[in-house]
Amino acid sequence: MNAVRRAAGWFHPRFSWLDPFVVVLLLTLLAAALLPPHAAAQGVLSVAGTAAIAVQFFISGLRLSTAEAVGGLRVWRLHLLIAGFSFAFFPLLGLGVAAGSSWYLTQELVAGLLFLTMLPTAVQTAVTFTTIARGNTAAAVCAASISNLLGIVVTPLLVALFLGSFSGMNAGSALRIVLQIVVPFLLGQLLNRRLGRWAERRSAPLKLVDRGAILLVVYAAFGTAVANGVWDRLPRHQLVVAAGICALMLGLMLALTFFVARKMRFDRADATAIMFGGSEKSLAAGLPISAILFPGPLAGVVILPVIMYHAMQLVVCAVIARRMAKRTAPVPDAAAALELGKVAA
Repeated sequence: MNAVRRAAGWFHPRFSWLDPFVVVLLLTLLAAALLPPHAAAQGVLSVAGTAAIAVQFFISGLRLSTAEAVGGLRVWRLHLLIAGFSFAFFPLLGLGVAAGSSWYLTQELVAGLLFLTMLPTAVQTAVTFTTIARGNTAAAVCAASISNLLGIVVTPLLVALFLGSFSGMNAGSALRIVLQIVVPFLLGQLLNRRLGRWAERRSAPLKLVDRGAILLVVYAAFGTAVANGVWDRLPRHQLVVAAGICALMLGLMLALTFFVARKMRFDRADATAIMFGGSEKSLAAGLPISAILFPGPLAGVVILPVIMYHAMQLVVCAVIARRMAKRTAPVPDAAAALELGKVAA
């Protein structure tokens, strides 16, 4: 553990913008590209990925405080605006992007861009960056929790509505969502009162398990796609264009969410929570859901825009949060807010 801490310290301050998990995630993609699983191993990875998804959502349910999310509903205008950006405006933007790029990009990448826009808010990063920027951390925690609770149901419904025929979503997919996502999550929620504090004390090892599950899903999905000849159907220059589209969507959403929040007379702290909560998308939710909703090789391509966007939001939002912090005086309960952000992360 000390070696890990020393290694993490090597990135600071010059490389403080570089998230270690993103590095490991990219290395996992590289490993999948260079050493894709053989046919026999793909079946084993499929079973392991199924178990990993269930474990991941059980941990999410265990760590997510429903009481905290429900208690935050008193500032309903803020939560409604963030949910509106996440599950209404952003998917509409995705439909426009899909219509405008379908003549150039492959169907798989277009589906990935559209799928990205349907995901819930990223809990950890939205809360962390709101805290750094001295925004309303308590509201960010509640909004991200509510978004992820809604995302378990809303994201598959949006996929069924706009990508149903392409993804092949059917009754079997719906059953897998219930068994691999909803049931483990609800079980975690039921145990939250008894084991919630235990989960907080074990946040580091649980986080390793959670992220390990993500990496397993990424390797299985992308490795299967590579083994099935994804590079023959996916020109490299299209990846560059898809990355550019992700960057444009991130910049637009960051600007729009903050502008609209201020126009609706939210104070700066609330507007900051709305900006990060309404513009960020959850990799932790997106990868498992894609593995269930899209057939093997297709899932490996669909997840690429999600990974691109996640890496970009980490770098861009970190810069924005630090600059906002320099321009804003600390709030009286900054220490308590920071501690709350650490718990949520």
